[in-house]
Amino acid sequence: MKICSICHKISGTNDDHTNCKEKLRIELEAEDFKKSIPEKLDIMKNPDDISSDLKALMGHMSREKKES
Repeated sequence: MKICSICHKISGTNDDHTNCKEKLRIELEAEDFKKSIPEKLDIMKNPDDISSDLKALMGHMSREKKES
């Protein structure tokens, strides 16, 4: 038996609880996603930095939206 290093409760195995590990992994992924959002928004502010394929796609999508 061991104390889980995440929730600090008794674990029946010699490792942390599986659900505690998963919850921690999901929280870290969400934090990484939050950090990547400003990078994605910067692409929209400076369209010269993106490839021509993406420019064409974004132009098509904006024209389609205006026509609707």
